[in-house]
Amino acid sequence: MMTAPRPPDAAGVHSLQNRTVGTLMSSQVLGGVGVASGIAVAALMAAEISGRDDLSGLANTTQVLGGALITIPIAALMAARGRRVGLVAAYLIGTVGAALAITAAVLGNFPLLLLGTALFGASSTANSQARYAAVDLAPPKRRGRHLSLVVWATTVGSVLGPNILGPGKALAQSLGLPPLSGAWLFSAAGFLVAAVVLSVLLRPDPLLTARALADHSATGHPVVAPTTGTVAQVPTARQRGSIAHGLRQILASPVLRLGTLAVTGGHVVMVAVMVMTPIHMAHGDAQVEVIGFVISIHILGMYGLSPVAGYLTDRWGARPVILGGVLILVAACVLAALSVAGCSIGLLAGLFLLGLGWSCTMVAGSGLIAAGSTVADRAAVQGASDLVMGLSAAAAGALAGVVVQHLGYDWLGVAGAMIALALGAYTLTHRPR
Repeated sequence: MMTAPRPPDAAGVHSLQNRTVGTLMSSQVLGGVGVASGIAVAALMAAEISGRDDLSGLANTTQVLGGALITIPIAALMAARGRRVGLVAAYLIGTVGAALAITAAVLGNFPLLLLGTALFGASSTANSQARYAAVDLAPPKRRGRHLSLVVWATTVGSVLGPNILGPGKALAQSLGLPPLSGAWLFSAAGFLVAAVVLSVLLRPDPLLTARALADHSATGHPVVAPTTGTVAQVPTARQRGSIAHGLRQILASPVLRLGTLAVTGGHVVMVAVMVMTPIHMAHGDAQVEVIGFVISIHILGMYGLSPVAGYLTDRWGARPVILGGVLILVAACVLAALSVAGCSIGLLAGLFLLGLGWSCTMVAGSGLIAAGSTVADRAAVQGASDLVMGLSAAAAGALAGVVVQHLGYDWLGVAGAMIALALGAYTLTHRPR
């Protein structure tokens, strides 16, 4: 009988972790181009097709909602087959969504646009879940930094995405398509290339390897074949892949509760204010290129300084970084509320700070979730946390359009500041052990 090969030693795990982070960073650049391009025009396209500003937020809302709901099957797929299969599937679904959005623009069909943006949300699921793939094999004292490096990599693509609206418009016109649909062409291309990169390079799978190492450590029975990159499945881990199991784990753990509330609260504030900013600017006659620039500065705030947030999380702990993010979010909402329609320095600064505050709560909260979940429970807990985050942000995005329509963009800023303060109060009064 052939003896199963031993799992990789410490040096092998270190090398695999470096390759994993590098691959994920590459895919995040490509996926970031696609996500940011689509997000930058979604509200404008919805307003154009529907003819109603109060429905404009639904495009981004369905994108967030779709991303949240698609997390359910993607988390189950990752639990059964690993990170690579789940991430590739999510990007392919996002590609289909971008194609439907282009078709909706050509036909002027609003329901089809919402279906397209819902499927497009799968790309956000891929971007979001990639941060957890970065820490499957990371040393505990460097989880925040490794996670934040993958988040940071999104900066390149996400800042570039909104700034190619001009070239996208020219490309669409050359193909006889509506001008705004050009952004979705770049989205589809970015997602497809990201899927190819992950399919080819994310081997062996980090989550399956982490499970195999944990199983070998506990039982002494090796289950990894380093030469081929194949990893045996762990039945108990597969059985814990459901979102319901993940939700139960979150409710039972103070650490997971705080982490989930941190990523959810920060995401709700960011999405609510961000999705209505293009409409606020359009009311002041800002051109699409200017709107794209402001959104790119916002995205720079989201991702550009994430390694700093990761370093501070590893050094100081998650709670101080979450509280810092809360203060930044409040300042951002105040600046947005005080801004005039169109483009202004105050709005530009507010959108940058909105992204920076999101980065602090996202990196620190995700670090808590990664640290507080076992290897067997990771896919379920992380999927459940992202589901809560996504559904909450989708509701916030839908309500944001109603608030702006009936009360104004300034009141949306006030509401965002109140939500951030509530997160701060919870963080101060609950100390997870």
